[in-house]
Amino acid sequence: MRTFFPSDSCKESQLNAINPQSWLQVERGKLSKLSSSHTNSSSIESFIKVPEPPILPFFKPIDYVEVLAQIHEEMESCSPQERSPLYLLQFQIFRGLGETKLMQRSLRSAWQRAGTVHEKLVFGAWLMYEKQGEELIADLLATCNKCAQEFGPVDVSQLQVEVNGCSKETIVMNGDKSLKNVNFKIGDEIIVCDRQKIASLSAPFHAMLNGYFTESSSQDIDLSENNISPLGMRTICEFSITGSLSEVHPDLLLEILIFSNKFCCERLKDACDRKLASLVCTQDDAVEFMEYAIEQNSPVLAASCLQVFLHELPDSLNDELVVEIFSHADRQQRSIMVGQASFSLYCLLSEVAMNLDPRSDKTVCFLEQLIESAETDREKLLAFHQLGCVRLLRKEYDEAEGLFEKAVSLGHVYSIAGLARLGYIKGHKLCSYEKLSSVISSVNPLGWMYQERSLYCEGDKRSEDLEKATELDPTLTYPYMYRAASLMMKQNVQAALAEINRVLGFKLALECMELRFCLYLAIEDYKAAIRDVQAILTLSPDYRMFEGRVAASHLRTLVREHVGSWTTADCWMQLYDRWSSVDDIGSLSVIYQMLESGGAKGVLYFRQSLLLLRLNCPDAAMRSLELARRHASSEHERLVYEGWILYDTGHCEEGLRKAEESIQISRSFEAFFLKAYALADSSLDSSCSSTVISLLENALKCPSDNLRKGQALNNLGSVLVDCGKLDSAADCYINALKIRHTRAHQGLARVHFLKNDKATAYVEMTKLIEKAKNNASAYEKRSEYCDRDLTKADLEMVTRIDPLRVYPYRYRAAVLMDSRKEEEAIAELSRAIAFKADLHLLHLRAAFHEHVGDVLAALRDCRAALSVDPNHQEMLELHSRVNSHEP
Repeated sequence: MRTFFPSDSCKESQLNAINPQSWLQVERGKLSKLSSSHTNSSSIESFIKVPEPPILPFFKPIDYVEVLAQIHEEMESCSPQERSPLYLLQFQIFRGLGETKLMQRSLRSAWQRAGTVHEKLVFGAWLMYEKQGEELIADLLATCNKCAQEFGPVDVSQLQVEVNGCSKETIVMNGDKSLKNVNFKIGDEIIVCDRQKIASLSAPFHAMLNGYFTESSSQDIDLSENNISPLGMRTICEFSITGSLSEVHPDLLLEILIFSNKFCCERLKDACDRKLASLVCTQDDAVEFMEYAIEQNSPVLAASCLQVFLHELPDSLNDELVVEIFSHADRQQRSIMVGQASFSLYCLLSEVAMNLDPRSDKTVCFLEQLIESAETDREKLLAFHQLGCVRLLRKEYDEAEGLFEKAVSLGHVYSIAGLARLGYIKGHKLCSYEKLSSVISSVNPLGWMYQERSLYCEGDKRSEDLEKATELDPTLTYPYMYRAASLMMKQNVQAALAEINRVLGFKLALECMELRFCLYLAIEDYKAAIRDVQAILTLSPDYRMFEGRVAASHLRTLVREHVGSWTTADCWMQLYDRWSSVDDIGSLSVIYQMLESGGAKGVLYFRQSLLLLRLNCPDAAMRSLELARRHASSEHERLVYEGWILYDTGHCEEGLRKAEESIQISRSFEAFFLKAYALADSSLDSSCSSTVISLLENALKCPSDNLRKGQALNNLGSVLVDCGKLDSAADCYINALKIRHTRAHQGLARVHFLKNDKATAYVEMTKLIEKAKNNASAYEKRSEYCDRDLTKADLEMVTRIDPLRVYPYRYRAAVLMDSRKEEEAIAELSRAIAFKADLHLLHLRAAFHEHVGDVLAALRDCRAALSVDPNHQEMLELHSRVNSHEP
């Protein structure tokens, strides 16, 4: 979910939030001396606020591995047409885990395996919604003669509608056989039709013209009172002969549609339905026609209208008429509109509405429809929980309580957190504590349980719960923030900063950056404060601090007045220092300042994108790349940035083509570097290594700064190592180090190791650890160059610095397994799996379970792992082997 989903109770407890102007004056010397001897905890507390963690509107099962395995097992046994709803549930689980890439893959799978036109339409629209802002990529692909309309319009005419013909055998023939034609009188006009052709349109017409009705022996029949115009009747007569509708005005089509429904002319109705569907172009068309589609039970027209609404998301939800259509549809109307994909549709609409405004009436309406559409227990508990979260935000506490209770009764234990929060709001703090304690004692506890319980106790108990929460799930940010703020209240500044830096070392959470910004303000370290706020603005230009009250850009302006200005030369020196010390946040801040000062913005935005990718912020990186393209100073520079945009979005060949176009215009460092990078990635042929080497050597001959040349030398060294040219590789790494490309220590260490000089490799990695600000990967790499005890120590350090890195858990588990400590080995893997859905962890645990003879546990892990990566060959082989042993 894109928007922050704040907790209700934290809003109530933060009513006295600060006005930043009161503590941050523009004029120097007028700042309150928070770091002076007069500082007290209340003055710090006035602006260092840590909001309580929100109750998230996500599906969070106690054992997500078990649920993923169940879903995968259901996929194995169901028909291909039934898989899309299961992929949607898989998506919901990955969303609860915060696994963005896996969420995207599940959505794509739901779209690819859609069994109906409606599912294809809904999931295609969802993927388009998720890809908002990527229009540039489609335009760039078009310049390479490649179509990007992957999720383009669905041909709704493919929708199969059962059309029953007239069953003449069931109707007694009594008509006058001599009457070949029938004359329909409408007002003053007579329309002559073929009697039997009209009779074939429907059973009612057949009975009228050939049965025991008076009309069966009549030449003339008056249809004036049946709301059909002469032109409409002529069109129907023509259809009875040709079986098709010619060019007909939409109003006349609607008239015929209503008439065909009245007289049960299903073939005629289907033809009108499809003809009208082809005429829906705009949102206004869709609003008008949807009413007729629902009234006249015209599913093809309804699908065409729905496609327009969904294609225009989220803007279409700003139209009250569109919202009314979705909000007030009953079961039958939903069936006409979206067939059996009602739950999927309202999942999408609820998602969009919550991103726009989780407190809005339309969010509530869509979630109520989601509940109505839910069929399985898993679907129901998700819908109840989500609406409970929204009711909580809206302070509709009694309704929220009932919804959370329903979710809990269906097995969603996480909804107990919602009940506990409501109890706390109502003054039943002890009851809330006991609720969580009961959960903790009855299941394998998870981090969120201790985090939630910590809200309902004080002192040492709270500290213990928060420590336990971090131990079980180090990705939870609230415990770090609370501890940092508490330490600051106790005037323990360095410990407070160290605590918040723990989480920022592996998770660049904006709320944590904001808290650190406040801590630096409290001690009047304005250089550090400006660094953090500029990094925040790089990541999220519209970010607002203090619970949305103050724009970060405004705070940055105020703090800027207390920091000395840098010249362009100073900025480059600062960037060089921070880049060399692998201080990515510091580098981001310097680039932000350089952009404000003018200069070559294209180059600077490009550098910014490289840093953001390194920090695992792909969306922000893409935004920076697009800005680099917009501010390119020449055509060849623009082509390079276009090449990187295409490469980073998976279009490697097209990226390579852009690099070649740029080189044809001008032989530049960046063009050669891009071509080498893309070629090395796109070709599996080892013979291309010589081409990559040549391209990097050409790059190094072109003008560039040492920051980029160091990267090129490092890359060149890596290719040379792969080719076995160790001495040449070492020269590259040494030259890179001479211009302070610190990461080259790792490459040089690899060369020493391949030359059987493990000790020197260890020393080389130690140099990198000492120089790099972000050094978890360096510790992990150094662990390969030492004995078991030192390896263990290095990997423990890796887990302390970045608990999301999975190799240390796997290594420790493997060592335990070698020592025949099977239970401890499995427990080590389970520790990480609890908060990270990682293929390698699940694969290894499945193998361990197989080794100890626990076939069911092994099969569960195999199925869960294949949910993470369904095409992993080793996993497929293990799954097949284990499956054959299942009792």
